[in-house]
Amino acid sequence: MPDKQSTIGDLPPAILALEPGAAFADRVAAILGAERVPVEERVFEDGEVKVRALAELRARHAVIVQSLDGGKNGAVHDRLCRTLLLAGSLKDAGVARLSCVAPYLAYARKDRRTKPWDPLSLRYVAQMLEAVGVETMMALEVHDLAAFENAFRIPTVPLDTHRLFATRLAPELEQEDVVVVAPDPGGLKRAQLFQELLERELDRPLRRAVADKRRSAGVVTGEQLYGEVEGCRPVIIDDLVSSGGTLARASAALVAAGAKPAIVAVAHGVFSAEARDTLDTADIEKLLVTDSIDPPRLDADALSSLEVVSCAELVAGAIACLESGGSITALSGA
Repeated sequence: MPDKQSTIGDLPPAILALEPGAAFADRVAAILGAERVPVEERVFEDGEVKVRALAELRARHAVIVQSLDGGKNGAVHDRLCRTLLLAGSLKDAGVARLSCVAPYLAYARKDRRTKPWDPLSLRYVAQMLEAVGVETMMALEVHDLAAFENAFRIPTVPLDTHRLFATRLAPELEQEDVVVVAPDPGGLKRAQLFQELLERELDRPLRRAVADKRRSAGVVTGEQLYGEVEGCRPVIIDDLVSSGGTLARASAALVAAGAKPAIVAVAHGVFSAEARDTLDTADIEKLLVTDSIDPPRLDADALSSLEVVSCAELVAGAIACLESGGSITALSGA
C-alpha cells in the first residue's frame, strides 16, 4: 500500500468543479499548474442527479472549487446538493484528502437567530459538508468570521479581500484624502482591518467612518453617518452587494455630508433583480467586486461603474499553502 503522505506530495491537488463555475476553477488550476478533473453531471427524468469524477483519484488530494451561490436561476439548493454528492463520491473513491473551497458560501449570512425558532442555517450547511467527508473548508470573505469558524468542526480557512482591493486601489488614491467607510455598524471590524492595510500601502494615516443601518422584518432604515468625511474620497468596504440599497444609502449620506462620490469594494456580487437600477443612480464612482460568483450576474455593459477583480490567484495561493503548510494569513495581508 503506497505511503499516503508521499503520494499526496508527489502530485499537485486535483481540482474539481461543477457547471457553471468551472471557468473560475480553470483559472485556479492554471495558476497552480494542476489539472481540473472533468465531472459528469447527469440529470434523470425525475430531476435526480448523478455526479462523479471522471478520473482515478485514489490517494490524491481532491479540492472541490465551487461557489455555492444560486447563479442567475437561483438554484442554490441544486448546487449545494450536487456539491455534497460530488464530495461523498470522492470520499468513497478513496481520495487521501478532501478539501472544499467555496469562494461564496451559501447561508453564511444566516448564522444566528434573530426571531423565535429561526434556523441556524450556516451550521446545518456545515454539518452536511462534514457528513460527506469534507476535511478542510475554505471560504472567501465570510459574513461573520467567528460564526463561520464556530459552525464547522473541521479546519476552516477564511480568506479576506483586503490586500486584493488595497493593491488595486492604492495607485489611484495616492493624491486623495481617503476615508474608509463601513456601510453599517456590523462592518466596522472589516473596515478597520482594510484601513490598516491601505494605510500601509499608502504610507499615511487614513480616516474611518460608519453609516447607520437597521433591519427589521426585511425593512432597512438608517441614514445617519458618523465620522468626518467632508472633502474626502470615501472607500466603502463590505462583504457583498445584493439589492444595492445599503450601498446607495451610505453613498448618498456621504455626498450629503460633503464627501466625493464613493469607491466601493465588495467581495461578492450577488446582485438581485433590482440591483442594476439601484446602483446605476447611486453616488458611486467605482464598484469593485471579485469573481467569487462566476459567471457574474451583472457586467460592465449593464453597470458602467462595475469592475471585476479576480480572486483566483488568492484562492490558488491558499490551496498551495494547504499543500505546503505555508502561511495563508500572509496572502491577505493581515
